Amino acid sequence: MKCVLMNKNTEVLIADYNSVSKFFDKIIEVKNIDYAPYILKSFYEEFDFDNNPFRTNLSEWFKGRGIPSWRDKLDLLLHRLDITTPSELLDKAFGLSLSDQYWLKPYDSNIKYDDINFFDHDFDYSEFLEASLSLNSKTIKKEESLKTPNNTTDGMLKKAWIIEDNIRYLLKGGYKNEILQPFNEVLATMICERLGFNHVPYTIDTYKDTVVSKCPCFINKDTEFITCYQIKNDMKRHDSNEDYEDYIKILEENGIKDARIKLENMYILDFLIMNEDRHLNNFGIIRDVNTLKWLDVAPIFDNGQSLRIEYYDEEELIISGHGRLFYEVKPFEEIIKVVKNIKRIDIKKIEDLPHEFDELLHKYQSITGISDKRIYRLCVLLQRQINKLKRIIENS
Repeated sequence: MKCVLMNKNTEVLIADYNSVSKFFDKIIEVKNIDYAPYILKSFYEEFDFDNNPFRTNLSEWFKGRGIPSWRDKLDLLLHRLDITTPSELLDKAFGLSLSDQYWLKPYDSNIKYDDINFFDHDFDYSEFLEASLSLNSKTIKKEESLKTPNNTTDGMLKKAWIIEDNIRYLLKGGYKNEILQPFNEVLATMICERLGFNHVPYTIDTYKDTVVSKCPCFINKDTEFITCYQIKNDMKRHDSNEDYEDYIKILEENGIKDARIKLENMYILDFLIMNEDRHLNNFGIIRDVNTLKWLDVAPIFDNGQSLRIEYYDEEELIISGHGRLFYEVKPFEEIIKVVKNIKRIDIKKIEDLPHEFDELLHKYQSITGISDKRIYRLCVLLQRQINKLKRIIENS
């Protein structure tokens, strides 16, 4: 199929797209490389029209827009959607997403971005929501239920986009039998609100018999989220703090204000909640898709893998842990050292958080079944991290 890769209303390139393999068989013409997905720009230097890394990475980028193979209970979701692989969904709605403005336009079509984007137009999400998050669901019958931004969601957690009062919200469940993730997201929101960190606000909601986190989309139809993973192609890898410093330098060179402080805030949060999964795809920057101007560091989001969630033992309280600083896995006590002026944090603003978190966990205990012992230990962990940060501030 001959098609045009679009960035909102700008033509990026013309190519032959194989709707079966989901790969681009041939690039016919590059119209505007500046408006291509950021991760592809570095491969364009090696571009030729026959056999090249650019075409391969274009195909991998597009296929990567789909639901990943490691999504929790993927087999069940595919059964309910009556499809064989997640990639079958990519063609249902032009490859549109709520994280950016890229889409595939049939070459001879007169369709316009303003006619189809999910920021302006409602979508039928009810059946996909049930298929993703309900314990019991039937096979989807309506084809319209497969034409949604839910086709282009990443990550391992069960999730679904919904619309309430014309706002796009993402609902996320827990992983397998673990249901702490939504509460960790809300805990992160509590901390960010009190300390003044820019963040995506999460709340707790329930869908049928499931506790979920709920957050608004932080992208609009004029912006896109570019991950650190994409930006790293412009960076030499050091496997040290130099990777962190180089990333800040790139952000500052592209006009982002207070880049260092905003990155520090993210790692302060990770220290407090013991977030073990700050990988390169869950932080980045916001870019204007019309002017290509870098606008800001993306708000802090995706904080569910925290408070020793994967290592809980009813018989033992493990109080140490490791987080991620770019390519390195390091103790949280080492990561927090990247903060230049830790005294700017008013620790008093979060001293009562363990009590509030305890109340939140008990409020939903009849649904989650989290034991009193575990709730107590979670709050002990949180209190220990607050105390540790307090000592670091006092001794700095």
